[in-house]
Amino acid sequence: MNDITITFVVLAVVVALFVIGRIPVGIIAIGTALALAATGVISVEQALAGFGDPTVIFIAALFVVSEALDATGVTTWAGEKLLTKVGDSRVRLVSAIMLLVAALTALISVNGAVAALIPMVVVLAVRLGRSTSQLLLPLAFAAHAGSMLTLTGTPVNIIVSDAAADAGVGAFGFFDFTLIGAPMVLGTIAIAVFLGPRVLPHRAGTSMSPDLSRHAKTLAQQYAVAGGCDQSDAPLITKDDGVVEVIVPPRSEIIGDKVFPGMVTDSGDLVVLAAARAGEPCGPGGIRLAAGDTLLLQGSWDDLDTHTSVDPNVLVVDPPALIRKQAAPLGTRAIMSLVVVAAMVIMLTFGLVPSAVAGLLAACAMVLLRVISVEQAHRSISWTTLILVGGMIPLSTAIQQTGAAEKLAHGFVDVIGGASPYVVVAGLFLVTATLGQLISNTATALIITPIAISVASELNISVVPLLMTVTVAAAASFLTPVATPANMMVMGPGGYKFGDYWKLGLPMLVWFLVVATVLIPLIWSF
Repeated sequence: MNDITITFVVLAVVVALFVIGRIPVGIIAIGTALALAATGVISVEQALAGFGDPTVIFIAALFVVSEALDATGVTTWAGEKLLTKVGDSRVRLVSAIMLLVAALTALISVNGAVAALIPMVVVLAVRLGRSTSQLLLPLAFAAHAGSMLTLTGTPVNIIVSDAAADAGVGAFGFFDFTLIGAPMVLGTIAIAVFLGPRVLPHRAGTSMSPDLSRHAKTLAQQYAVAGGCDQSDAPLITKDDGVVEVIVPPRSEIIGDKVFPGMVTDSGDLVVLAAARAGEPCGPGGIRLAAGDTLLLQGSWDDLDTHTSVDPNVLVVDPPALIRKQAAPLGTRAIMSLVVVAAMVIMLTFGLVPSAVAGLLAACAMVLLRVISVEQAHRSISWTTLILVGGMIPLSTAIQQTGAAEKLAHGFVDVIGGASPYVVVAGLFLVTATLGQLISNTATALIITPIAISVASELNISVVPLLMTVTVAAAASFLTPVATPANMMVMGPGGYKFGDYWKLGLPMLVWFLVVATVLIPLIWSF
């Protein structure tokens, strides 16, 4: 077999494996790179180059920046401030939720924004007596639309921008996507507001996030300690310090130890504020610990996270990071995180440094300014995403290098005949969007991008509108819960079934198609 045939076989196998879903996507991506090297289609250096690609580095840095905004409570604070103003109006509520997640997505990616806002939306639904199923799918879909607002909204934007630069037309600017992203967001909101009540189910979620916004008051009442109200001289939760509840598990080494309120733990960093047995708080005399007893520990947020996360002798009820996000007021670290993000946006907007460098500077600043710890930075990175992108870049290289992209482009052009470029855009959108419902939209973009470039060359038209079409179509992952992690995130809390997605998703996909075929050519001519 020649190189083109081998590339097509590898591509077909990869798509089939993604659709079947039995093998982890990271393994598929690595296997793809190794298979192309083993068959001689690309060199070993090319097969491994994807993992050091600037695109991968930039995406990794954005995960750290996203974690910093989330960990300091910026996302939760913004959500609560906005949503407290909407009242009982369903239209205002849905619109506010969707606008907020779209704005956050533009800065911290689809998955980060959805994950940050799910707990807040669930709590809000409970407080207002509304079904979570009426709110969470619009949340996820608005995040997809919001990913088109800026360069950092999704890895797909970065991939396509780099492809544009390689094609000789220049990388897309930070706000170039806003020209089509803003209409996409507004149309998505309108569809959810008017069609949502008719096509979305009325169900409660199978898994609900805890409401920790009043956690200090809850713990103060349960353990009979002072400081549960913001008005106290000694609040349980501040921007710098907090509390965490832990359980003594069976076979713990601290069983039999004497504890009492005010004692300092062995580390010297935490204080036992109170203890309880069978739900009843113990007196000032303390108790000898038994399995099932609970302790209320107080200390700085960093110390709470460090000691309780690694201590095998206790089980944490609610992680300190989660409590801090929902219950602690914004501190100086939140302000610093916003300053760092603003600096990164300025660098990207004016092209002061390459995008990967801007991302790395922002990520390093978050750690050096102690906005997040090194451990938090490591944990924030989605290695699955990085491996997926790094492993699929060699396939994209092979599709372009072997002539496979040109062959597919010839076939695509033959099918559409002498049709207008608008038909080309529509056809490219449908191919990309269809594949994006079945496999990762990031993988889809890496497969389709070189084909789009070859189609533009074949028809002697500008590649820019075709690449923008790929980004819009890749964002239109609405029809199935497996299309994106964000779609899966809302499935449990929203109580959704597989067939619920397409009912609202199909009208949104049609809207994205309209944007691609009508608006994109008006902004970027053929």
